[in-house]
Amino acid sequence: MALINPSILSADFARLAEEARAVEGADWLHVDVMDNHFVPNLTLGVPIVESLSKATDTPLDLHLMIEDPDRWAPQYVEAGAGSVTFHAEAAGAPVRLAREIRAKGARASMALKPATPIEPFEDLLPELDMLLIMTVEPGFGGQAFLDIMLPKIRRTRELISRHGLQMWLQVDGGVSAETIERCAEAGADVFVAGSAVYGADDPAKAVRDLREKAEAATAASWGCAH
Repeated sequence: MALINPSILSADFARLAEEARAVEGADWLHVDVMDNHFVPNLTLGVPIVESLSKATDTPLDLHLMIEDPDRWAPQYVEAGAGSVTFHAEAAGAPVRLAREIRAKGARASMALKPATPIEPFEDLLPELDMLLIMTVEPGFGGQAFLDIMLPKIRRTRELISRHGLQMWLQVDGGVSAETIERCAEAGADVFVAGSAVYGADDPAKAVRDLREKAEAATAASWGCAH
């Protein structure tokens, strides 16, 4: 099953509660946390996440693009996140951090920048509930999808299958009606979409349309092996 996680990075920050309700048919609400150090942008923090978690029944999928996630990630679980993603490039002790996130009751996920290979982290996969492959350089919404990431998505799916894991494989960056099928065919099953959802006239319909495209591509290519 394909999961569609609209990114509030493309929403109206002055109307976050309303924007969350506009995509209530979504599987998760993707929340980008940026600290202007790990990436050259600054977004929101723990208090906003806590308020947002009370304003929507859609579970929150936190993507921490921050330095020192070992210190900060657990606080986002306490703030109401159902899934917390830290970056492999920023975490000092990724296994310990993943276990702490899980122990606090959330799904643990690790993200990789486009230039970071998956292979060095193969042994860590059983500690995770999801792996995020960035399909743009993290930091800003609205970027063009990087097709050169498709082989990396395929290799990651192969590693997950080789180890018999049930973890999710998420893609984030430039996901749209024009690119989601390629991502699904390569092996992704969780899709972050920002402007493709919030830039549409009907965000809820955009979520449904994206899910339909992803599931059709999945069924046609790798669904039987998943």
